[in-house]
Amino acid sequence: METMQHVFDSAELWHLLPELVLAAGAFALLLFDLFFDSKQKGITHWLSMALLLVVAVLVFTGAGGQPAHLGPPPVLNGMFIRDGVADLAKGFICLVSALGFIYALPYLKERGIYKGEVPVLMLFATLGMMVLVSSANLIMVYVGLEMLALSSYALVAVNRDSPVATEAGMKYFVLGALASGLLLYGMSLVYGATGTLDLEAVLEASISTQDYLMLMTGAAFMVAGVAFKLGAAPFHMWLPDVYQGAPTPVAQFIGAAPKLAAFVMAYRLLSALAPYSEIWGTMVAALAGLSLIVGNLMALRQSNLKRLLAYSTVSHIGFLLMGVAVGNAQGDAASMFYAVTYALTSLASFGFIILMSRKGFEADEIADYRGLGKRNPWMAFLVLCVVASLAGLPPFIGFFAKVAVITAAVNEGLLWLAIVGIVCAVIGMFYYLRILKAMYLEAPEEGVTALANPRDCALMRTSFAVNALLLLGVVVVMNPLIDWCYELFFIP
Repeated sequence: METMQHVFDSAELWHLLPELVLAAGAFALLLFDLFFDSKQKGITHWLSMALLLVVAVLVFTGAGGQPAHLGPPPVLNGMFIRDGVADLAKGFICLVSALGFIYALPYLKERGIYKGEVPVLMLFATLGMMVLVSSANLIMVYVGLEMLALSSYALVAVNRDSPVATEAGMKYFVLGALASGLLLYGMSLVYGATGTLDLEAVLEASISTQDYLMLMTGAAFMVAGVAFKLGAAPFHMWLPDVYQGAPTPVAQFIGAAPKLAAFVMAYRLLSALAPYSEIWGTMVAALAGLSLIVGNLMALRQSNLKRLLAYSTVSHIGFLLMGVAVGNAQGDAASMFYAVTYALTSLASFGFIILMSRKGFEADEIADYRGLGKRNPWMAFLVLCVVASLAGLPPFIGFFAKVAVITAAVNEGLLWLAIVGIVCAVIGMFYYLRILKAMYLEAPEEGVTALANPRDCALMRTSFAVNALLLLGVVVVMNPLIDWCYELFFIP
């Protein structure tokens, strides 16, 4: 019996290989950083980035997985799942997070706020996201979520000498704790109604439960908690202050990959309540519509790019939730595609702010980009690619992502939500076009020369250029990604 137990445990460890490599690497780098002086701190940073790329390769190559026809392997007594959805999400989470490392080091070092703990915190946040997307148990969901949240709180307030960053970190912590409380309370009600914490068992028990009211109340609290983590209206109040107050690379980090992780969390939790999809689907549809309206209307008033991107995020979460509200495989696949493309677009949108900023000049106002089209046509073109993808203009990848979720909504009969999405997409073009107008049609202010050339960092410039050009929606990238997402959710 002991031998069998040993073999069983070894097999489970194999399925956890990507997470174990990342966790071991993070702890090792935390220890090694103690032996580096201030001039060698960058070593920890680049090793952390390399570690994420290694983990991404492990995930994408299926290391630790098993053949698809055998189904997802049971891990940790069914608390952890290693399926195609998890692998796709984890692979892109690691890839996007690793690319974010390229922007972080020069920015933070230039301002004297870089610390060896920063890359380690980013690694633990990424580990939390990986645990989150593979959770098949309510306890595991909470563990992954808190690992991500606690690391993010510390990252937002990493600039301890900045009152704005400290305030943003405190707001994020307080409101994040409230959201975690809502989610945890909802989970406790679901447990009370079904008698189990395993999501698969919750699905089976929800069909015959007698505590219908308790179950639906728990579902409502869980939806509210997920909406906060995503940044959906009316639970978006933390987003603008955090994006504006946090160092731009930190805002870039929490604005990209965590949204993908939060979507998969929503998919896991709501799939466990599939028999009541009409009820929670109505709640999610209402959140989607409200997010689309609030996000776009509030973004119209913004002149600060980081606040504009925050409200833009709210509107994009509206599109993401539109697919979730559909409540079928087509909607889930469309939302997965949207989440992946938005993570890449968000990475680039903060990337050009970092690339154009200098110490004492953040380049986070729309007015800062006046005349960029004449002074640096190549950089202006790359920014145009990013902005056009955010706006959903063809042939950029953001357009195809919006079409996917709107089509899913129409096919399921959510015509009103699709119309709201189309109207709000048109409204969104106005504030995105303000950026393009400033670049190509307005003259720069006198004395503003910092934007004549981007930051002198070849790796950062190359990374941003590749990221921006990928958003052109090239068939070689887009079609395989769409097919991959739809195959995961068993779309013929």
